[in-house]
Amino acid sequence: MTLVAITVMPKADVLDPQGQTVASALSQLGFAGIGAVRVGKRIELDIAGDAPEAEAEKMCDALLANALIEDYSVEVIG
Repeated sequence: MTLVAITVMPKADVLDPQGQTVASALSQLGFAGIGAVRVGKRIELDIAGDAPEAEAEKMCDALLANALIEDYSVEVIG
């Protein structure tokens, strides 16, 4: 088994209301110097086989990321 981490983020040109809410809340809590905030998700999978990175990319294309509004990256971590 190989541990793979997938990071899914909104595309740069897509509005991120959750990120805007987090930025506003941080500002209200007194944290200064906060610029744009983007909120995404991280998915960790144990994948068997010889090509875990390719398999993870297939999973992202099929289910884990919405290609219209999200980008993803795959990293083999163990």
